[in-house]
Amino acid sequence: AVGDKAGKFLQADGGTIFLDEVGDMPLALQSKLLRVLETLEVERVGGERSIPVDVRIVSASNKDLDAFVEEGSFRADLYYRLAEFALRVPPLRERREDIPLLVEHFIAKHQREDRPALQGVAPGAYQLLCDYDWPGNVRELESAIKRAMLVETSPLIRVESLPAQDEFAPLNRSFNRMTSQLENQQL
Repeated sequence: AVGDKAGKFLQADGGTIFLDEVGDMPLALQSKLLRVLETLEVERVGGERSIPVDVRIVSASNKDLDAFVEEGSFRADLYYRLAEFALRVPPLRERREDIPLLVEHFIAKHQREDRPALQGVAPGAYQLLCDYDWPGNVRELESAIKRAMLVETSPLIRVESLPAQDEFAPLNRSFNRMTSQLENQQL
């Protein structure tokens, strides 16, 4: 490693660092992070002196850290340092009303200038997106929208543009259930 390259904490000095998926962090790394949080100092790789840092930590996890602490796979002392001000963001399946806003955001975010602008999502596709449980949460939704935007040729994202059964079986089970309901209503 190059001795004068600033690590993430030094880059964030005077600001905020975001630690994503801290629940996946190995115990050895947890102890190093705890040391930084307690001393507010870091050492460069191969360095011989500590460097003070002033950072605000924002962390996230989709794991139940309370349970990990109880089973011993997440350090309790680190958990209490990180959980000084905790916010629980419910999974997407518990806040389906956010899906249309997120879909519109992802369309705007991933709109390519080299193709005509998408005008939105067809009603059937919206229904399918809102009915799906999204075990991968917002990241999974964003991936589905990006994929649909890549293959869509019409001005609206249609059901046919959403991931296929072999790629996204749970979504298609929802689609099949919805299709059966619509067919039964028409009979």
